[in-house]
Amino acid sequence: MKERIFSAPGRVEIGGNHTDHQHGSVLASAVNLEVTCAVTPNGTNTVSLKNKQYGDLSVDLSTLTLQESEKETTAALVRGVAAWFDARSHAIGGFDGVIESTIPAGSGLSSSAAFEVLIGNIFKGLFGADVSPLDIAIAGQYAENEYFGKPCGLMDQAASSFGGLSKIDFTDPENTKVTPIDADLTGYSLCVVDTGGSHADLTHEYAAIPSEMKAVANHFGESYLSEVSSDVFYAEIDKLRHLSSRAILRAIHFYDDNARVSKQTAALKCGDIQAFLNLVNESGRSSLAYLQNVFTGTTPHDQGLTLALALSEKVLDGKGAWRVHGGGFAGTILAFVPDELKEQYKSKMSAFFGDKACHFLNVRKEGGIELGELGKI
Repeated sequence: MKERIFSAPGRVEIGGNHTDHQHGSVLASAVNLEVTCAVTPNGTNTVSLKNKQYGDLSVDLSTLTLQESEKETTAALVRGVAAWFDARSHAIGGFDGVIESTIPAGSGLSSSAAFEVLIGNIFKGLFGADVSPLDIAIAGQYAENEYFGKPCGLMDQAASSFGGLSKIDFTDPENTKVTPIDADLTGYSLCVVDTGGSHADLTHEYAAIPSEMKAVANHFGESYLSEVSSDVFYAEIDKLRHLSSRAILRAIHFYDDNARVSKQTAALKCGDIQAFLNLVNESGRSSLAYLQNVFTGTTPHDQGLTLALALSEKVLDGKGAWRVHGGGFAGTILAFVPDELKEQYKSKMSAFFGDKACHFLNVRKEGGIELGELGKI
């Protein structure tokens, strides 16, 4: 039996920092870095994977309940995706696979979401599950939330699963709206800068953001900030003093950044790139001042993200744009770099953060897909 090849891309977040888990909107794009797997069904209930980046693993699908010992491991993601499929009567089964990835682990390009989307597409391709790209994204989020133990939103999985550059509206998560955007960014290079900071032991920092935002929503009798209008929020902001001031600031960031996504979308659609870039910078400053996800309170002396943003602002000197990328606290920033400043920007970032710090990327149109049989690609 010939091996079949499946692929899922990494992603970049372009607009809407930490808005997805509050059922807001984001701008996101799949990129030309991917995780692939050559697979063969093995006729058992066991998924066996070999990979240098994720580590070899074996998952027995005859047990689909949460395994506490697997939390924060790749095995948890496989079992979680399988459990989501099985709970909805979609066929699953065992397979042997060899994984290769061009997405640097911990780079903020969503290697974990790409892996989840990859597993979902393998189950779909091998066993005929009737699932959509949105279904696969939701399965991945479920695995990461419930089995891996990270309370992420749906943006990473949706961007990887659908592909292309899109506005993603999570107002109704079960009917997430994905609007493709045909933007012309000629003259600018998209660059993710890896500052070298580790995401290890940061789950509590990430979890605090949705928790604090939900605390504000709960004051108004709602579950998510998107269910509370900004007018109502500001009219009663003085009644939120029982909450932490950081929670209130993070809510302010949500309302502003969520509104910016629609403005960015409109600017891209009408070709006003400068207006779009100005909004990217606004988002970056909002994450710094209000969302406060550029460094942790436990290690305030370690501010690689803040430094990368400051250097970007200096080198770009009013051209291009910069912002926090993804969850924040450590890892990466995103910059739109004018082509004429590309080498200068790369030189400055590499001198401080290392030769492999800059990842210049392109938009990938395809999301999670089956590429074909080995030898027929």
